Amino acid sequence: MKTTWAAPSAGLKLAGAVGAMVLVLDQLTKWAALEQLLAPPRLIEVTPFLNLVLGFNTGVSFGLLENDSAYGPWLLSGAALLVVAVLVVWAARSDSRTEAASFGAIAGGAVGNVVDRLRQSAVTDFIDLHAFGWHWPTFNVADIGITGGVGLLLISGLWPRRVASDETGGRVGKQP
Repeated sequence: MKTTWAAPSAGLKLAGAVGAMVLVLDQLTKWAALEQLLAPPRLIEVTPFLNLVLGFNTGVSFGLLENDSAYGPWLLSGAALLVVAVLVVWAARSDSRTEAASFGAIAGGAVGNVVDRLRQSAVTDFIDLHAFGWHWPTFNVADIGITGGVGLLLISGLWPRRVASDETGGRVGKQP
């Protein structure tokens, strides 16, 4: 029996491209942060509201569910990779470029953080936003991809999709 594979959908290709871009940018910026901020440990003031300072997160987003057990990085990585698998399937089935790009950004960010967890048992964070004595939890480019992807999905859900018409005047595609 001969197995044939279907060509990747346009949504999957777009998700893959966006995900790869987020992953590469994330890993490059984390490498630069480790090179510039680790030895000696220091803080770089970029603007009055933005610092670069090195941090390591053993929990999930913004330090929630911090876990110092030996299994923590593996459990969190496994959960993240399961989410990535679901996003890949969702992107492959999506006919929306916005959704596909969102899924790719989320998946790329998740994989970027998984790489850190498996390599060093913690995620490298280095972007510190602050104003009026208040500090947002330190984050990284992967977190920007994840948050931006989720935000884009939420925003795109507020507008109905455009529906194409076929030659007979009938409506084709998903309707709101």
